[in-house]
Amino acid sequence: MKPFSRITLNPTVMGGKPCIRGLRVTVGMVLGLMASGHSTVDILAAYPYLEEEDLREALAYAAWRVEEAEASLVLE
Repeated sequence: MKPFSRITLNPTVMGGKPCIRGLRVTVGMVLGLMASGHSTVDILAAYPYLEEEDLREALAYAAWRVEEAEASLVLE
């Protein structure tokens, strides 16, 4: 796994979904905002505790997850 210093996974925060720096802001929420046409400036204004690097790393994390291969386990 690529090291993502700003993406955290904690079962007690947002049900274990990938979040930004342990905050209750999920990677999915950030991506949804971007996909809806919100700019980086818009998102940072709405969530002043986020940083531009948080948004870049959320995109990088999503790209990594999409490319990650899943292997089936064969139990004999």
